[in-house]
Amino acid sequence: MSGYEAREAAWTKLEAHAADLAKTPLKALFEADAERTARFTKSAAGVTVDLSRQRLTGDTLKLFLDLAREADVSAKLAAMGKGEIVNPTEGRAALHVALRGSGSAVDARASVDRTRGEVKVFAHEIATGKRQGAGGPFKSIVHIGIGGSDLGPRFLYDALKRFRRPGMTMRFAANVDGAEIADALEGLDPATTLVVVVSKTFTTQETMANADAARAWLIAAIGEAKAKDHVVAVSAAPDRAKAWGAGAVFPFWDWVGGRYSLWSAVGLSCEIGLVDDAFQQLLDGAAAMDAHVFETPLPDNLAFRAACVQSLNRLYGMKTYALIPYGRRLQLLPAFLQQLEMESNGKGVDAEGRTLKRSSAAVTWGDAGTNAQHSFFQLLHQGRDVTPVEFLLIERGSEGPASHRNMLLANVLAQAQALYEGKTEAAAKQELLDKGETPKRAAELAPHRAFTGDRPSTMIGLDALTPKTLGALLAFYEHRTVLQAWLAGVNPFDQWGVELGKQMAAGLLPALQGDEVKNVDPATKAWVEKLR
Repeated sequence: MSGYEAREAAWTKLEAHAADLAKTPLKALFEADAERTARFTKSAAGVTVDLSRQRLTGDTLKLFLDLAREADVSAKLAAMGKGEIVNPTEGRAALHVALRGSGSAVDARASVDRTRGEVKVFAHEIATGKRQGAGGPFKSIVHIGIGGSDLGPRFLYDALKRFRRPGMTMRFAANVDGAEIADALEGLDPATTLVVVVSKTFTTQETMANADAARAWLIAAIGEAKAKDHVVAVSAAPDRAKAWGAGAVFPFWDWVGGRYSLWSAVGLSCEIGLVDDAFQQLLDGAAAMDAHVFETPLPDNLAFRAACVQSLNRLYGMKTYALIPYGRRLQLLPAFLQQLEMESNGKGVDAEGRTLKRSSAAVTWGDAGTNAQHSFFQLLHQGRDVTPVEFLLIERGSEGPASHRNMLLANVLAQAQALYEGKTEAAAKQELLDKGETPKRAAELAPHRAFTGDRPSTMIGLDALTPKTLGALLAFYEHRTVLQAWLAGVNPFDQWGVELGKQMAAGLLPALQGDEVKNVDPATKAWVEKLR
């Protein structure tokens, strides 16, 4: 039996197991195992993951371990840490772990350490005023990038507001809609503004359009010669960045995918905008999670167990999952994970080019609680389609009035409990009767107030919201994403699906500017003619 056939056979066994387990209520799983919560709750590096309200058993994990063996998951994990090629379609390593000091790829670590030192020195000089602009010390940073060159730093700066450097303003521009760069520059003084342009190739259309606009804004105010000192680039194409007009350039490498690149010089803006050592603590937290994932056998491995659950829910026909962080500071996490998970694993063929027989990724979506409760939770609780929910809470520390913390925690615990327990129609009817409704009216209203329950959820707890725990959490999600990919047989490190639309956009731009419309479908042609 070939490796592919063995992997497929393992999946077939899992599909049969899932079909049988789907008939078992969650409450029955708890009744059968008094230690279920402890058995399916694990902690590492300040992150706790409780999978007990997911529909799985010890036998489920054993079947996933069989699949992992046939898919060579442990060997691939080791190869990634060593810097071997794990991105076969591009012939590259995937060494994002080296960016935080993990793994054993010595050459990569040396290059990372050198660049890390240069970034720290540069950031310190900006923050202390040793390196100044045309108008004195820099007071504002405008970070320009898109996708992984934007989502990570934007999320990090928002999440760690309590750790921001006093007196420094940071703004972001990603969208090619001119309103975004206009908003980013509005009210800033060009003479005290540093523009950080992040682009791996330094050819990304949206990024370069925004970068050109920001550079023109600088030149108009302080002149071309001085503008160069106000622009720094982070790119794998340093010569192109310098030729464009960047005064300083920091590298990152082709073995770092954009969605895995926060840990590199891509995080330069946050290195400047956050207090001293905050970024280093982020790296330390990620390294602590790396150590857990690399060193812990799969049966007790936090990321592997979570990857199994994500994969299992797709076998139940659940094509999406909702990520609900109960913390205002984590409100951008769903957007960050949308790219990480769906760009990595949204594939139609396996790593060898064979058509997949089953989905390799769920649609990631969500919003911050408690706002989400007053938005789409109606569907989560009573909709016909069952959507798994991943709740995220912060165990210690809070901002604002002390009374708000317990209200927030009560809500997240209650939502998970409500999804699990539900409410029978009989119970709903009795509540109505107790409130004085007539038997006829109570019978009419009860179906509308009943909840099926038996809906799965995961509870993730952060010890506290600090740079270190946040680093561990993001590394956990990275590893969970990669492990899911290897179980499914796909390559999580390429993203060819984003290319076709970009190529077509480049071809349509001349048509929108007045050239003849060629080689497009009738609907596109009609819209081009309408818009130009």
